[in-house]
Amino acid sequence: MTDHDKSLRQHLSELLEGGSAHATFEAVIANVPATIRGKKQKGLPHSLWMLLEHMRIAQSDILEFSRDPKHISPKWPEGYWPKTAAPPTPVAWNGSIRKFRADLKAFQKLVKNPKADLFARIPWGEGQTVMREALLVADHNSHHLGQMIDLRRLLGDWPS
Repeated sequence: MTDHDKSLRQHLSELLEGGSAHATFEAVIANVPATIRGKKQKGLPHSLWMLLEHMRIAQSDILEFSRDPKHISPKWPEGYWPKTAAPPTPVAWNGSIRKFRADLKAFQKLVKNPKADLFARIPWGEGQTVMREALLVADHNSHHLGQMIDLRRLLGDWPS
């Protein structure tokens, strides 16, 4: 592996992790009170639970698409969003966080794997590459983490 390849893979992994110019997943979901997880704010369509679960589902779908030719994506859009505004249980909230973290680590492992050609078209796709999918995950997560911060702020649960 060349230094450039190693550097690119490290940068992609760091981008997936968040930080630098963006808040990390860990910072955004830290200490969210159970009382606000299912609350919506007037004028905003989603609760924290809805955003968390949407991010988990989408990230999992993109990861599985990137590595499994037999993967079938959920139906759009209903398969990418939870059915309720609030998590059914605290266990569901914590499980979603755990699954999100595991899939994020798996995506980082994929982009760091020197055997994974970041620029090769995914054979079962329509022109996608592992590089494109990694950038998509990072962009999608960053967008929704920003929404979560705004929602927490509006609910009085984020430092000004």
